[in-house]
Amino acid sequence: MWPRRRDDPGGQAGAPRSRRLCALCAPRLRALCSGRRPRTRRNLLLGTACALYLGFLVSQVGRASLPPGQAVAKGPLRGRDPAQASFPEIPLDGTLAAPESPGNGSALQPNVVYITLRARRSKPAHIRGTVRPKRRKKHATSGGLGFGVPAGTSSQTEAGVRGAEVREPRPGLLRPPPARESGIRLYSERAPAWLSSADLRSLRLLADGAVSSASASAGDGGARLLLLGDLEAGAPPRCGPRPCALLKRPLDMSEVFAFHLDRILGLNRTLPSASRKSEFSPGGRPCPLILWDSSLAPASNDTHSSVQLTWGAYQRSLSQKCWLHGRVPRPECDCPEIHHYEWSKLALFDFLLQIYNRLDPHCCGFRPRKEDACVQNGQRPKCDDQNSARLAHIIQRKHDPRHLVFIDNKGFFDRSEDNLNFKLLEGIKEFPESAISVLKSQHLRQKLLQSLFLDKVYWESQGGRQGIEKLIDVIEQRARILITYINAHGIQVLPMNE
Repeated sequence: MWPRRRDDPGGQAGAPRSRRLCALCAPRLRALCSGRRPRTRRNLLLGTACALYLGFLVSQVGRASLPPGQAVAKGPLRGRDPAQASFPEIPLDGTLAAPESPGNGSALQPNVVYITLRARRSKPAHIRGTVRPKRRKKHATSGGLGFGVPAGTSSQTEAGVRGAEVREPRPGLLRPPPARESGIRLYSERAPAWLSSADLRSLRLLADGAVSSASASAGDGGARLLLLGDLEAGAPPRCGPRPCALLKRPLDMSEVFAFHLDRILGLNRTLPSASRKSEFSPGGRPCPLILWDSSLAPASNDTHSSVQLTWGAYQRSLSQKCWLHGRVPRPECDCPEIHHYEWSKLALFDFLLQIYNRLDPHCCGFRPRKEDACVQNGQRPKCDDQNSARLAHIIQRKHDPRHLVFIDNKGFFDRSEDNLNFKLLEGIKEFPESAISVLKSQHLRQKLLQSLFLDKVYWESQGGRQGIEKLIDVIEQRARILITYINAHGIQVLPMNE
């Protein structure tokens, strides 16, 4: 029961409790403000209020002194317009300037986490088997940009110069390039290791050399003999003193593939061949040009061979191993002048490309088509007497009768696996180690792509990389079949650097 004041009327005794509390507190507050209360209690209240305010200030200073990474927002922003809230922008170059104070302009450390974004470095696309362009060395110049670009060059010009070094690298040429675009393209200081300097000179001559005259070539299926190079006044238009090339039909484009395959396998028995669009080709279509070699021994008209050899005599020479290890064969052996290892290289090369016109001109080892020469010439029935069948296109050089020269290398990529001509491998007991190592190394595709890419006209005529890949698929599958055949028949793989 609350006590009642003496001057309080009796009517307030029954009032509610809240009204009675207000009635008791109001006089006390008036007394405190008017100073009627003692000073000690007023000082105590003021000190308590100051201590609470000081504690609040200390807590705010402690919160502001935390590292930027530990600042965590407790809740949504209050009392501010969200549209006016400013956040630091993060540029792509990795730099972020501190915001300036609007009052005195002094820089303040922002309470944010700095994020550096670096643009991903662009790398040139690496095409499997192709020659990767080499970048030029960039020498820094005094006062320059550090990339071999003089000072004052704009960043856009610098980017263009660096981009041009990747897209259009300086080709490694054996001689200054001609005025028009060359048909042989090189994107490195050195050509592939399997191509010699003489090969590159011959390829550039075939692809870019001027044609002085053209004449029909007898016995080569409508091929034409082109005289290359500028003809001097009074000089005779003859092959020998002047370089010449044999222009073949568009259907013989596989001779270009055969040349590059021969160099990659390390056989080095074919003549240089390149593709070219000539005014002498039918319809202006690309045709293969084969370098004319005047040192080749003359061939007879019936078999186009400088060595007259039947299939039976060929098999006997394989069993005798003529001229192996420098041994001079006996007269009764009836050995040709060709070294024993040459037949192994020829059989390997002809099997991969399925060339039948040398060792099997009558098409006795496979099922020919109507378009094949053996069917059109009526030679198919001669398979009943194979020993008397004459080999064709067996060519030597006059000064080097021990080695063969592979001519007429038209390959067939549409021959199915169940119709391969294994007759080409009959009697062969050894194969060259250098060629077999390439077939086993899993680098044949890469080397063929890199080598065939040099011939721009051939590359485009076969449908670009997609068409070239299909041809390489066929050669790789035949290489696997050949390796299986070697293992199954116990054929030796020997170094043949005689």
